[in-house]
Amino acid sequence: QILPAFAGISVFRWDINIRESTVLGLVGAGGIGLQLQASLNVLAWPQVTLILISIFISVLISEWVSAKVRHAII
Repeated sequence: QILPAFAGISVFRWDINIRESTVLGLVGAGGIGLQLQASLNVLAWPQVTLILISIFISVLISEWVSAKVRHAII
């Protein structure tokens, strides 16, 4: 009985953690957000574009995976 609820919450938290990691990096916690901030500071626009595209793709993939898992649970 608890397995579907636990799996749903786990997938939801995983999805949120991917988004939060970028924000935490922007404030200095490391990760891709820190790289984005460093690229913005030196106005390296091609690098900024690549980082933003990679963030967008990772969010899209995580959304797709979480939707598949949620659909399989329900």
